[in-house]
Amino acid sequence: MSDEKVGKHKAVYLTYSILDDQGTVFEQSDLPVGYIHGGGSELFEKIETALEGKTVGERVEVTLTPEEGFGERRPELTYTDDLDNVPPEFHRIGAEVEFQNDEGETLLFTVSHIEDGKLTIDANHSLAGKTVTFVVNVSAVRDASREEIANGAPFDSMPPQMH
Repeated sequence: MSDEKVGKHKAVYLTYSILDDQGTVFEQSDLPVGYIHGGGSELFEKIETALEGKTVGERVEVTLTPEEGFGERRPELTYTDDLDNVPPEFHRIGAEVEFQNDEGETLLFTVSHIEDGKLTIDANHSLAGKTVTFVVNVSAVRDASREEIANGAPFDSMPPQMH
C-alpha cells in the first residue's frame, strides 16, 4: 500500500464503473488504468478534481451532466438510409463504419437502429445527452517520470505491484 496522495505529476491508477442515469453499469474496468494527474489527461476535469489528495484504496463518486461528460446528442451526427443502399456487412446493430469529411476529419458511426427497411447510423457517443456517474477507486499512486509527464500518460499499463 502506498501512502502517496494523488496530486500534480503523479502516475495514478484507477478502476472504475460508469453508471447511466438509471443506475445501470454501462462500462466497467476492474484492471487499473493509468493517467498523469494534472497533466492534461483525457480524464474528465470534474473527476480529476475529485481525486486530488486521495490515497490508495479511496473511492470517489462523481456525477457528470451531459455538458460535463459526453456532451449533448447532436442530431446532425445521425443518418438514416434505405437498407438496400447499405452493404450487407453493416446490416446488424453495433456494426461500425468510419467516414471522412471534406476536411479530412474521421468520424466513427455505429449502426444504432434497423426497422422497416431503414438503417440508422450514429456518431454520437452512446452516453451523449445523459447524466452519468463515475465510481472511481484509486489502485496505486507513484511519482511520474519526466518522460511520462511530457507524454501525458504512464508508460506502464498497470501499477508496479501488479506486474
